[in-house]
Amino acid sequence: MTGTDHETHREPGRRTPPVEDLIAEFDAERPGRRLPPRVAAGVTVVALGLSLYALYWTFRPGPVLPYRMVFLAVVLPLAFVCYKPRGSGGDRPSPLDWALAALSLAVCAYPLAVFDDLIRRTFAPTVLDVAAGAVLTLLVLEACRRTVGWILPAVCLGFVAYAYYGGYLPADWAIGHRGYDLERIVASFVMGTEGVYGVPLDVAATYIILFTIYGAVLDCSGAGKFFVDVSFAAFRRSRSAPGRTVTLAGFLLGTVSGSGVATTVSVGSVAWPILKRAGYPREQAGGVLAAAGIGAILSPPTLGAAAFIIAEYLRVGYLTVLVYAAIPTVLYYLGIFLAIEMDARRYGTTAAVPDGPRAWDLVKRFGYHFSSLFVIVVLMALGQSPLRAVVYATALAFALSFLDRERRLTPRRAVRALAAGATGMLPVAVTCAAAGTIVAVVTLTGLGLKAGSLIVGLSGGVLAITAIACAVAVLVLGLAVPVTASFVIAAVIIGPALLELGVTRAEAYMFVFYYAVLSEVSPPTALSAFAASAITGGNAQRTMLATWKYTLPAFLVPFAFVLTPAGSALLAQAPAEKVLLAVAVSCLAVAALAVATGGWMLGPAGLLERALCAVAAVLLLVLSPVPVIAGLAVAVLALGVHLVLRKPVTAKREASP
Repeated sequence: MTGTDHETHREPGRRTPPVEDLIAEFDAERPGRRLPPRVAAGVTVVALGLSLYALYWTFRPGPVLPYRMVFLAVVLPLAFVCYKPRGSGGDRPSPLDWALAALSLAVCAYPLAVFDDLIRRTFAPTVLDVAAGAVLTLLVLEACRRTVGWILPAVCLGFVAYAYYGGYLPADWAIGHRGYDLERIVASFVMGTEGVYGVPLDVAATYIILFTIYGAVLDCSGAGKFFVDVSFAAFRRSRSAPGRTVTLAGFLLGTVSGSGVATTVSVGSVAWPILKRAGYPREQAGGVLAAAGIGAILSPPTLGAAAFIIAEYLRVGYLTVLVYAAIPTVLYYLGIFLAIEMDARRYGTTAAVPDGPRAWDLVKRFGYHFSSLFVIVVLMALGQSPLRAVVYATALAFALSFLDRERRLTPRRAVRALAAGATGMLPVAVTCAAAGTIVAVVTLTGLGLKAGSLIVGLSGGVLAITAIACAVAVLVLGLAVPVTASFVIAAVIIGPALLELGVTRAEAYMFVFYYAVLSEVSPPTALSAFAASAITGGNAQRTMLATWKYTLPAFLVPFAFVLTPAGSALLAQAPAEKVLLAVAVSCLAVAALAVATGGWMLGPAGLLERALCAVAAVLLLVLSPVPVIAGLAVAVLALGVHLVLRKPVTAKREASP
């Protein structure tokens, strides 16, 4: 079986679940039902209509609030049909599911029916307004529970309780407020653009649905298979080729899947037998797979859903956010590639890339799949909005599909791709709607500024301590809720603490974004690492530690652009010469980190060399002249110690049992 076969490999004596089952198990944002044919056909028709409506609105936009209401009126019923209650229910929707879908449609249609009057009585809602709004809020939370679990709805209810009972908190408590009645709370949720219909849902209804449509069209046209194939053929046959191949495949495939877990599983199902033959232990192979998967949503040109919200919060173009992410992405992948090179030497791995077409032959035949990715960036650079840019790129991908007889998007396939784009973003849309209730409470009560002041006070006003506290808080939050929701919550609750200490909004939001994404590879509930261990059969905890080793630069680099005056250069917010200098120094820091975690320099590195390299990395990441000079001196000292203590290299090949 070659590396181009996209199916889950099975090892003797061990049954590996199919790719779809693994994605459904570990990805919190995947459909939970395999619908019966007639129901699936109906869902396809409705989802197709939603996709066409989103495409139409891109070129004929109208008032934003009615559009968001119509969008939710379609999304919420679909969620109850496509997702079964957690831990119960079957693939066929029950009468209760249909009843909830119908009720969702009714309460979503109500504000559209009385829209003009509803806007006028925002601060004096009627009993019917409040009742419909309360039911809508509960339905959103229930749909969220079905799609991503119970923790986010519980957090939302906690914020509702805070808004209602906050007036009973002691007067000297920093987070106390005057208290709000149910009428005012519900009005803030559903009668304006700060709650359910706020910025997060707007991002889902515009950016995210269009990018998921684009990803579905790419996948149906064969781009996903091509990206994996060309990755396996790209590198020369060296001992580190398998690891580098997996990393490149994860980066490319992430543009199609948009999910760290889905990318990990999709690449892993093909790559694990190759990594095993090359000599990778199960846990190290799982670490490479998880790091490659999570890198896909940290990297341009698509990034994760939270990146679109950053653009809206900062009121900058999405291309600007891509520029912010460019240098951290380079450092992230540099760290992975260095770790791969070290592991290849430590474990004595061999080239195990399967036979197949050469990379150049694949590019000549199918290289047109890259063109739509470039078109998105080029069009945005020329001044087109991200929405129109991705629509044009989707149209190009559709047209180019006819160059491949087996993958051409016939009318039936095109319909399936458009419908898949809509159904694929249902969990994100529901999550965004639920997160909007938290934003509404924060706005209503002023909690953001209060929490920021509280964090700053507890940290003594020291930026470094505040940044560490914020990073830990975002990671802990991300262990419980999806990336998009954890970013939204952290941006409005934790972000103000960084802003209060002089961090720019761009730096603060990018800091929060990276830690929200990295929660997917952080113990003890690292979803991507768990998914990788399910593929390789390795120990889940050791796989998480291996993943942490590969992704360590992504944990530390955000501190550089928050804590240091020159750190803004890592977001490309400085003159070119400062940006280049910051990149060069940061690359040295990442190399030192790789030695510290990987235990390899010119040969096996001892504890002393590794400790010196860790110190050098921290000093270099300060990005100020004196610490950088000191860091270079410590790095040179580490190299000198290594040359003196160096022992003959004996490759340690650990065969997987």
